[in-house]
Amino acid sequence: MKVGVIGLGTMGMGAALNLLGKGHDVTGCETREAGRTEFMAAGGAAVGSPAEFPADLEAVVVFVVNAAQTETVLFGETGCLGHMRKGAVILCCATIAPEAARGLEKRISDAGFLMLDSPVSGGKVGAHAGTMTVMGSGSEAAFAKAGPVLDAISTKVWRLGDAVGVGSTVKMVNQLLAGVHIATAAEALALGIRAGADPQTLYDVISESAGSSWMWQNRVPHILAGDDTPLSTVNIFVKDLGIVLDQARVLTFPLPMAAAAHQLFLAAAANGQGYKDDSFVIRVWEKLTGIALPSPAPVVADSEYPPGTKPA
Repeated sequence: MKVGVIGLGTMGMGAALNLLGKGHDVTGCETREAGRTEFMAAGGAAVGSPAEFPADLEAVVVFVVNAAQTETVLFGETGCLGHMRKGAVILCCATIAPEAARGLEKRISDAGFLMLDSPVSGGKVGAHAGTMTVMGSGSEAAFAKAGPVLDAISTKVWRLGDAVGVGSTVKMVNQLLAGVHIATAAEALALGIRAGADPQTLYDVISESAGSSWMWQNRVPHILAGDDTPLSTVNIFVKDLGIVLDQARVLTFPLPMAAAAHQLFLAAAANGQGYKDDSFVIRVWEKLTGIALPSPAPVVADSEYPPGTKPA
């Protein structure tokens, strides 16, 4: 299948590599030269603009940040749909508001293409392993056309109905929970540190107790290692919880915990942590209370070890 992947970042690169590995003819689109070079080194083709895509693509997978970027890469001056053959399926994988997904579907359909509302979960690890979860909604024709792509990038596809927007609704609820759980995990660890608990011991005990969560077990190790390399950034939850709260306002629906978590991510971003791993929202408490967070393990050169004593 001839597939284009827009956005060779954390998620898009993993999806593109899995598509390539499953034998598809894949062209990646990325503004960063480093991303294009990496994908071409793996055997794929790469372009710097969606307008450079081949005209005969059968599917386009869009991994950008938000609805505005999705619209731009499809319909903007350098968008791809203006020159592509009709009938291809467009998989919109960004986390966007449900009404934005419905608006995109109308434009995509009017232009002669199919759309699958297909936000994903699984992070960088899932994207590169090909084990993402897809929360999909769209027509039977869109699912059928997108089937080979979904098989290559995911191990679980939730078919949530034929109405575009349902997939984005479910992803929105997932992001509410994920953001609150990350913020709560950081808050709990910070409290334990302030009260004198050993962070590693605290993590080990809670991981085996009723207070544990998937986010506790997945994110706290980043903090313990002092590694803020972004697998998912603080800014992602500034955006995604913002979508959640905007939708809640439309529905006149109170979300006090989501609102509090959003403020914490905003505070972390204001403190310069926006592009750090989302677990480092804990630096809000570090700043407020002066707690000492675990530091990265020092890198020791081989020459600093006596012969035969370097750890394996």
